[in-house]
Amino acid sequence: MNSMNTNYSIRDEIRDFWSERAATFDQSVGHEIFSEGERKGWQRLIRKHLGAGQGRAALDLACGTAVISHLMNDVGFKVTGLDWSDAMLAQARAKAKKRGTDIRFVSGDAENTMEPRGSYDVITNRHLVWTLVDPASAFKEWFAVLKPGGRVLIVDGNMGRETWVKGLQKLWTKLTGKPAASHMSPEMMARHQKIRSRVHFSHEMPAEAIVELLRKAGFVDIVVDRKLGDIHWAQARKMPFLRGLERMVQERFAICARKPG
Repeated sequence: MNSMNTNYSIRDEIRDFWSERAATFDQSVGHEIFSEGERKGWQRLIRKHLGAGQGRAALDLACGTAVISHLMNDVGFKVTGLDWSDAMLAQARAKAKKRGTDIRFVSGDAENTMEPRGSYDVITNRHLVWTLVDPASAFKEWFAVLKPGGRVLIVDGNMGRETWVKGLQKLWTKLTGKPAASHMSPEMMARHQKIRSRVHFSHEMPAEAIVELLRKAGFVDIVVDRKLGDIHWAQARKMPFLRGLERMVQERFAICARKPG
C-alpha cells in the first residue's frame, strides 16, 4: 500500500484492503457458508425477492470470492460476478473451476460497472453499500444496467449502530485487557475503521437512508426485509459467543427494489 502517493484515493485503499483479505476471506463465518442451514436461508431469501433463476441474467457486484454468485447459480441464474480486486477474482475463479460452475467473472468497479445498459434481469450485492463513496451515483448506474422490470437485491446492515453487545465487548476488553474475538488483526481492523470514516455512510447506515437513495435513482416497489434470522442464527452458532451474540442483535437487512417497466 502506498498511501503517501497523492494519487492514492479512498477507492484504491478499499480495493487494496479487500485484496489483502482475499486469501483468508473464506475462512470467516459470515463470508463463506459453513452449514446447510445457512445455505438454505440464503436460497430462501433469494427466491423470496428474485424468484427462481430460470436462466435469467444476474450481476453479482463486489462478488469477492463468489459466495453469493454461487448461491445465485444454484437457484438457476446465469451469473456474472464483478469485483475490482484481482486477488478476489482469482479466488472466485478457482472456486468456480473446482465446483464446475459456468459463472462469468469480470474486473470492474461497482460504482461504474462498464456493463451494457439494460442487460441484466437482477443485480445482487452483499456488504457492498457501506463501502460506496458515492452511493447515489452507484444506484443510478445499477438502474441503467438493469432491464426494465429488473430488480436489485441489497444485503447489508447498520453496522455503525452501537448495540448493547458492543458495550459488553468493550467492558470485556477493559476488564481483561484482551480484545473481543475478531476475524481481523488489530492492524487490519484499524485500516477497516479508517476506510469506514471516509465513505459516504461513515457512521450509521439505516435501511431508510438506502431506500431514499434508491427512490431518487428511479427504483420503485422498494421492500425492506429484516427477517433474516435463519441466516444469522446459523452463522452465530459457528462464531465465538460474543461475536455470535452481536450477529443476532445487529440491525441487518435485505432491500429489494424494482426498475419500472
